[in-house]
Amino acid sequence: MTGPEAMVVSGNQASSKQRRQRTLLEFVARSPVGSQEELVELLRHAGFEVTQATVSRDIAELALVKVPRGDRHVYATAERAASGNAYDVRLRRLLEDIPVRVGRSGLSVVLLATPGSAGAIAQAVDQSSLTDQVGTLAGDNTLLVLFESEAALERWLLRFQAFQPAGAAALPAVLASPLTEAPR
Repeated sequence: MTGPEAMVVSGNQASSKQRRQRTLLEFVARSPVGSQEELVELLRHAGFEVTQATVSRDIAELALVKVPRGDRHVYATAERAASGNAYDVRLRRLLEDIPVRVGRSGLSVVLLATPGSAGAIAQAVDQSSLTDQVGTLAGDNTLLVLFESEAALERWLLRFQAFQPAGAAALPAVLASPLTEAPR
């Protein structure tokens, strides 16, 4: 199909997707939703014909994260997750006080900080709502954050940027992905 008919179909699909994603965000904001299956059921009851794969794509596009709530993990927006966790506040404060340069190598993110600070930053990362990492390894001024997949690493980097103060310089190009350095 080409021409005006194709534009109408494409426009309807986009508006349907926007409505579905708005509804999904409303569900996540109103009640603790812990699985994609729960979201599929909620959306179906709201009149959307969706599959788990569609919900999975929506979660990625909306940058939803899982955060601890009571005895389970539930979906939340990155902003809400960051504002609701005392450990996130600690990580944000550390990153305001300690300049951190960020780079990457393979499926690892490399954080360079001031001497003696990597352990505190690693602990703050581990306790924060950043959950895409497999683990952290800290030396004196260097912290490695390890990931299982490229997608997990990319999600983590986007979320980590929200914790850092504005400013930006990266590790040398050898480590590849330029991100930010906290201003001094």
